[in-house]
Order: sequence, then structure tokens, then C-alpha cells
Amino acid sequence: MTEKKVVDVVLRPKRQVTLPKEICDALGIRPGDVLELTLEDSTIIAKPRKIVALEALREIQQVFKRSGISEEELQKGGRRVRQEVARERYGAQV
Repeated sequence: MTEKKVVDVVLRPKRQVTLPKEICDALGIRPGDVLELTLEDSTIIAKPRKIVALEALREIQQVFKRSGISEEELQKGGRRVRQEVARERYGAQV
């Protein structure tokens, strides 16, 4: 079961909040990191953007696994398309 942490933060006059260090440490975030905020009914959900990106990557990996396309086939196809685009745009061989 996941651990639930509850902390109080104050909304400042410029609509800013300070996240406690223990929360930042638990999420693995530092100043300058981007958070994705989602509003569900009256609940704010904050996720570090890097976690959102990793979740998307896992979903993409699952789609490819179900499709039967190997990583090698994907890379080969990507190289072929990149060469075609370079030829069309620049008349170049890559």
C-alpha cells in the first residue's frame, strides 16, 4: 500500500506555495523541476514532469511489445525515414 503524507502549505499573495523539503525529497524533485498539475473535482494532483514522461515511455514500450515490432526494426525504419527526409529536403545522402 502507498504511504499517504498530508502537509499544510500556505497560498501566498502571488498564488505561490512552498513545498516542504520532505515532500520534494520523497518525489525526487529540486528547484527548477517542472510539475504537472491536474485538477480532479476539488483535488489538485501534482506529478513531477519526469515521472509523467517515464509513464508515457512505459506505455509506448507496451504498445510496441503488443505490436510485435522489435526495437531493431523500429530503429531501422527510423533511419530509413530520416534518410528519405534528408534526401527530399537537402538532396543529401545520410
